[in-house]
Amino acid sequence: MFIQTETTPNPATLKFLPGQTVLEVGTADFQSAEAAAKSPLAQRIFAVAGVTGVFFGSDFVTVTKDAATAWEHAKPAILGAIMEHFQSGAPVMEGEGPATGGHAEHSGEDGAIVAQIKELLDTRVRPAVAQDGGDITFHGFERGVVYLHMQGACAGCPSSTLTLKMGIENLLRHYIPEVTEVRPVAS
Repeated sequence: MFIQTETTPNPATLKFLPGQTVLEVGTADFQSAEAAAKSPLAQRIFAVAGVTGVFFGSDFVTVTKDAATAWEHAKPAILGAIMEHFQSGAPVMEGEGPATGGHAEHSGEDGAIVAQIKELLDTRVRPAVAQDGGDITFHGFERGVVYLHMQGACAGCPSSTLTLKMGIENLLRHYIPEVTEVRPVAS
């Protein structure tokens, strides 16, 4: 098994591509070893010293490390954990895991606007963000402000504010005049 790695815009996060499906549907974001209780793969990765976050996409795993840990020490152990997991035949997720990947529900008079926001996120934003090892989902819309949840490599990325403001906000404002601002929300 050959696992490729790619850097992400977030220097604390690396993207691992195992060459096979990681999650069939949605995404899964684990911010601690305790949160990874239903994922044997995430548990193996959190066993590596310095790992602070694990994110699963359809065909990739992004891993975030703490500032004190060097990639040259953590990367071989993470590669080993991913390889061991896929060779073991164990599931990535057990039972009903926290796989989400979906947008928050929204009801009310802004339903048509929210539908347009979600469509633009799904077709224009999320595929590009997945290339960088992350995901962005709709969290809410209130008085012209779109609230987005950033996951994986996007969470804590130094360039995420610029991406939100200059990229996503400009895109949404261009297509949807009712949008005045985009803000991140914490997990």
